[in-house]
Amino acid sequence: MTKENSRGVGLSHVESQAVEWAQRLASGEAAPDEIDAASRWRKQGPAHEAAFVEAERVWREIGAARRVLHDPDIDYATALDALGRRRKAVSRRFLLGGAAAATVVATYGVANPPLGLWPSLSQLNADFRTAKGEQRNVNFAGDIAINLNTQTSLAIRPATAAADRIELITGEAAFKSSARGARTLVVLAAGGRADTDAGRFDIRYTMDGDRSPVTVTCFDGCVRVEQGGATAELRSGQRIRYTVAGMSGIAMVDPIAESNWQRGIVEFRNTPIVEVVEEINRYRPGRILLMSSILAQKQINGRFRIGEMEEVLLQLQQAVDANIRYLPGGLVLLS
Repeated sequence: MTKENSRGVGLSHVESQAVEWAQRLASGEAAPDEIDAASRWRKQGPAHEAAFVEAERVWREIGAARRVLHDPDIDYATALDALGRRRKAVSRRFLLGGAAAATVVATYGVANPPLGLWPSLSQLNADFRTAKGEQRNVNFAGDIAINLNTQTSLAIRPATAAADRIELITGEAAFKSSARGARTLVVLAAGGRADTDAGRFDIRYTMDGDRSPVTVTCFDGCVRVEQGGATAELRSGQRIRYTVAGMSGIAMVDPIAESNWQRGIVEFRNTPIVEVVEEINRYRPGRILLMSSILAQKQINGRFRIGEMEEVLLQLQQAVDANIRYLPGGLVLLS
C-alpha cells in the first residue's frame, strides 16, 4: 500500500487504509499477495468492509481515477467537478499524496448526497446508522420501536411541545408507535414528513437523485403525509410517494410483501433486472454493474434471504442466460 502520509484530512485510520487498498487494486499492478492481503484486511470487520466498498466505488464512478494513478499532473478537482455537475453546490477538500496516487475527501452539504467515497456529513453525524447488509432495532423517545434496514441513517431532531421528531437521512426504516396521549411521532425525509398518533409505517429514501422518491407505506393505524403543500392520509395497506416535483396518488399494496425486508427477505415479483440489481447492491458487499440495456428490462421472480444475494446472481445467470464476470473488490459485471 501507499504510505500513511496519503491519508486524507478528516478520514479515520480505517478509511485511509481503504482508500490506499482501493487505489492499489485499481492500478492493475497489485501482486497476488497484495490482493490476498487486501481480502484479509476487508474481513477484519464490518467497518473495514464498508469503508473499502465506498472507496472502491468512487474509483469506478469517476472516470479520471485510473489516469490519476499514473499521471499526478492531472487536475483531479476538474475531473470531480465534471461528475458533480449533476449534483448541487458540492464543497470539497483535497489532499494529494503518494508516488502516483490521489486521495480525495469531499465535504458535502446536508441536502446533497455523497459522490460515493464516504457517507455524507449528515450520515456520519447520524444518531443511528447501519452498514451495508446490516439491520438493527432501536428504541426512540422511550416507546417508539424502529427497525433500520441496510445502509440507513437516522438523526434525532429537536422535539416540540406536542411531537417527537426524527429524520430519515437515507435508507429505509419501519416505525411503530402506540397511542401516546397528546404526543405525535414525526418522521422527516427529503423535505417532507410523515406523522402518526398511533400507527406502524415504513419510509424509504435511497438518495439516488431524482429517480428515488420518498416512499411511505402504512401497515397499521393512520399516517399523515405532507410535502410541498400537499397532504394525504394513509390507512393500512396504502402507499404514497413524493419527490421535489410533488406527491403521487395513494396506491394499494400487499402489506406482507412490502414488509418482507423486516423478516430478512427480499422478494421479486416480475421485477425488471435493472431494479433487481439496484436492490442487490443495497445488501451485497461490492457493486454489480449492469452492462446490457436489453437485459435490464427482462424480469425475474424469486424470494431470497438477505444474506443470500449471491444466489440471486446465480438465478439471473440461469433464468435469462446472463453472463457474470467477477472482478477484484467485489465488482461484478452483468451482461
